[in-house]
Amino acid sequence: MANFDAIVIGAGQAGPSLAFRLAATGRRVALAERSAVGGTCVNTGCTPTKTLVASARLAQLARRAAEYGIELPGPVGIDWPRVKARMDAVVARSRDGLTRALEEAENITFLRGHARFTGPHAMEVNGQPLRAPWIFLDVGGRAAAPPIPGLETVPWLTNTTLLQLETMPRHLAILGGSYIGLEFAQVFRRLGAEVTVLEVAPRLIPREDEEVSATIRDMLEAEGIAFHLGAKGLSVAPAPEGVALRLEGAPKIHASHLLLATGRRPNTDSLGLEAAGIARDARGFITVDDELQTSVPGIWALGECNGRGAFTHTAYNDYEIVAANLLDGEARRVTDRLPCYALFTDPPLGRVGMTEREAREAGHEVLVGTRPMTRVSRAVEKGETTGFMKVMVDAESKRILGAAILGTDGDEAVHALLDVMQAKLPYTALQRTVHIHPTVSELIPTLLGELKPARP
Repeated sequence: MANFDAIVIGAGQAGPSLAFRLAATGRRVALAERSAVGGTCVNTGCTPTKTLVASARLAQLARRAAEYGIELPGPVGIDWPRVKARMDAVVARSRDGLTRALEEAENITFLRGHARFTGPHAMEVNGQPLRAPWIFLDVGGRAAAPPIPGLETVPWLTNTTLLQLETMPRHLAILGGSYIGLEFAQVFRRLGAEVTVLEVAPRLIPREDEEVSATIRDMLEAEGIAFHLGAKGLSVAPAPEGVALRLEGAPKIHASHLLLATGRRPNTDSLGLEAAGIARDARGFITVDDELQTSVPGIWALGECNGRGAFTHTAYNDYEIVAANLLDGEARRVTDRLPCYALFTDPPLGRVGMTEREAREAGHEVLVGTRPMTRVSRAVEKGETTGFMKVMVDAESKRILGAAILGTDGDEAVHALLDVMQAKLPYTALQRTVHIHPTVSELIPTLLGELKPARP
C-alpha cells in the first residue's frame, strides 16, 4: 500500500491545478489519469473546437472579401488535412506541456491508468493500492447516446470521434440543436459540408430567450444549414451513402455522417464509488455539498462529474473553491458563483445570469434594455451586424439579473456585466462608467440608460 497525503483522479482542468497547489505545500500527491492529460477541454472540447472555429471563420471572411474591397484570385478552397493538422498541433502543444509538468513536478507521482475505489480512502491504479486522507475526483464526462431505433445498425460520431475524421463529411447530420451541435454545424458548413440539424424541441437552445434562439437560427440558415425542429419519430438505418434518417412528416434525410450532440453523462460508473460509500444522483453525478465535498468526509468531486457545471471555467473555479477552503482557511461556496457561458458560433453569444423568462418566474419586476448590433458602431465598421444586446435589471434593487450579448465580441463584452453582478453593485455603477470608443462594450452603459419595463 502506497500512502499519500492526497490522491487526485483525473487530469482535466481542476485536477492538475489542485495537485500542483497541494504539492507546493510539501504534501505527497498521487495523480492518476487513464486517458489524455488535459481532459475534455484540451483534447476534445474547447481547444480543438475553437481552433476549428478560427479556420472556419477565416474561410467565411475570405468568401466575403469583395464586401471589404479585397480581391482574391479565385474561390475559397478548403484543405481539411491541413485544417486538422493545425488543430492537432494546437492540442498537442497544450496537452504535452501539461504532461511534462506533471511528470517533472516535485512531490507529485503521476500514474497512468484507471483508478477504482477499494474502500472509503483506498484506491487502486493498475493493481497498485493507494491510500490518502484526502481524495479528489475530477473524472469529467462523455457524450451520451439517446435511444434511437436503428442506432445500433449505423456508424455514428460524438464530439470526440468527429475530430478524428481524416476526410471532410459530405453531408453531416447533427442530432441536437444546442451548444455543441450548433458550433459543429457552423464549422463544418463553412468548411464545405452540407449540414442538417435535428432538434426535438420546438426551437434551438430552448434554455435561451426566444429571440436568441430565433436569431441564431436565422443566421445559420442564411449560411445554408437546414433545420428540423420539433423532430418526432426519429429512426436511422444504414444506407449506401452512409445513414438514412426518418422523421414523422418529413422526407427521408440521407447523410454521410451522423453526429450525436444530445447531452453528456459523467464518468462515474466505473470508479467503484459503492466501495467508498459515495452517493450519486439519478443521472450518475456525484452528490456534493456547497463546498464540493461528497457524502464521504475527505473526498471531493470537481468539474463535470459533480453536476454543478459543465464548463472549463466552472471546473477551474471548483479547484479554487476547494484549495481556498482547505489551504487558506476560507469559506468559499459553489453557490456564490454566477452562471455564465458562451456559445462560440460566429458571432458568439455571451450569457450571464438569468434569462428574461427566468427573471419573471423568480418574481422580479424586470426592466429590460435591448439594442440591435446594427446600432453598434464597431459592429457596423467590421461588417458584422448580426445579433443584439440585452440586459435584465431588477426594478427595486437596481441589480443586474442577467444579460445576453449575441454579436461580434459578445463573448468578451459580457464580462463587464458579469463583473458588476459579481460585485453586487447597482446597474448605475456601470451606466456611469466611460468606456472606450469604438468598442462593443461602450454600448453597455447606453443600454443600461434605456431600460424599460418588460412587456407582459
